[in-house]
Amino acid sequence: MHQFPVLLSLIAVSVLLMVTPVIGYRPWPHLKPNSSDLTLGSSKKFEGSSEFVQMRYHMGPVLTANITVHIVWYGRWQKSQKKIIREFINSISAVDAKRPSVAGWWKTVQLYTDQTGANISHTVHLGEEKNDRFYSHGKKLTRLSIQSVIKSAVTASTKPLPINPRSGLFLLLTSDDVYVQDFCGQVCGFHYFTFPSIVGYTLPYAWVGNSAKLCPGVCAYPFAVPKYMTGFKPLNVIGHEIAELATNPLVNAWYAGQDPVAPVEIADLCEGIYGTGGGGSYTGQLLNDKDGATFNMNGIGRRYLVQWVWNHILNYCTGPNALDQ
Repeated sequence: MHQFPVLLSLIAVSVLLMVTPVIGYRPWPHLKPNSSDLTLGSSKKFEGSSEFVQMRYHMGPVLTANITVHIVWYGRWQKSQKKIIREFINSISAVDAKRPSVAGWWKTVQLYTDQTGANISHTVHLGEEKNDRFYSHGKKLTRLSIQSVIKSAVTASTKPLPINPRSGLFLLLTSDDVYVQDFCGQVCGFHYFTFPSIVGYTLPYAWVGNSAKLCPGVCAYPFAVPKYMTGFKPLNVIGHEIAELATNPLVNAWYAGQDPVAPVEIADLCEGIYGTGGGGSYTGQLLNDKDGATFNMNGIGRRYLVQWVWNHILNYCTGPNALDQ
């Protein structure tokens, strides 16, 4: 999801507005004759169908080259927190992870192509990291000053983050004592691209805020769970943003709706859907690990709760943990 000039909400369980709502509770759609060729692996995974949703390609680039995620850790971060996020990013390409896996979730993202027919890359890996422990731009950031933080990271005198507009993207993560404009009220995170006038380059980036202290009951993040979702692990906004960055990095590729200023993207269409039957305020059927925590996908040595994304071929939200396997 992105915003310019008005950000759409990224509350992980909110009902998507501004387009015809996704219709949940249609468990097993009728497939077209050759639809088995379009499923992910050997199973079919879909929920949240609507014939009214028109996901269209607008001729812009998508990330078809191997994707490298460079992280800017803004503020003070615990080692354990960093490890969780690193493992999630590395899990996207971990083909040997137990099913249902994060890598299986990414296969839906890979279905999207550019104008040459090239698919989004199956390879996503962790790149370089930059620590900004001393809050170089303060503890209150605006949407434009976020770009200045990225500029500082790519122009640093020591170990600057590498720049590759074709395959690199930047993930700015602000610690729980940093307030970003409209955070907790309108947004939990967003993605866009940097302005050459500020950064010197056009680079796709995403920002996600840590809501653990500021609004744990509103924004879902790897370290906070909304109060009304007892028994759940934190939801993964980072996965939401990376999927949309890959399919719409310059906000002119894949989105639904008529307004390019506020497009509805592949994760927006599946807000709140994490399993079979999901829709409305119900997340869908999920899994429980031995300690009772809820998850829906396996990563590298860790389990995650990751939102499903829109399959534009089947016109459904899809995920690797569907029950029709």
